[in-house]
Amino acid sequence: MEKKPTNFSKIFGIGPVGLLISLVLLFIAIWVNRQIDLPPLSNNQSLLNSAFFISCLMTLAIIVWSFKSLPAADRGNKLCTTGAFKYVRHPLYAASLSVFDFGLAIYLNSHIFIFWAVLLHPIWQYLVENEENMMIDIFGEEYIEYQKKTGRFLPKLMG
Repeated sequence: MEKKPTNFSKIFGIGPVGLLISLVLLFIAIWVNRQIDLPPLSNNQSLLNSAFFISCLMTLAIIVWSFKSLPAADRGNKLCTTGAFKYVRHPLYAASLSVFDFGLAIYLNSHIFIFWAVLLHPIWQYLVENEENMMIDIFGEEYIEYQKKTGRFLPKLMG
């Protein structure tokens, strides 16, 4: 028997689960960072602060653009291929994964946190597969064609 998507899963997708996993891994990274004495990425705290501030602004801009492109009430009910969704299939996740998390990793000033930010990508790639299968069930071939044109979290540069 096929599981019918709930409104919660249509609106939030794997976001809550992915966020929980990301936070658990962040706390593990904090613990590991305290155990290992690695040199910092930079001694220029002003540069680190600026990088984090810029990543926060970019994240906020992408989130606002995403919500303007596809309001929460339309999620899972309407296939949006314009606005932020023209470039990536999951702009809200992309804002966190590709912009905020790397800005935070730089701000935290350790190679361990850069590793954490890189590690999140394959984890979220795996998590989002169920969400994309749900979208294929809802939108069929139209979503499959959309997948071919856009990247999950980063824009496709070719193809």
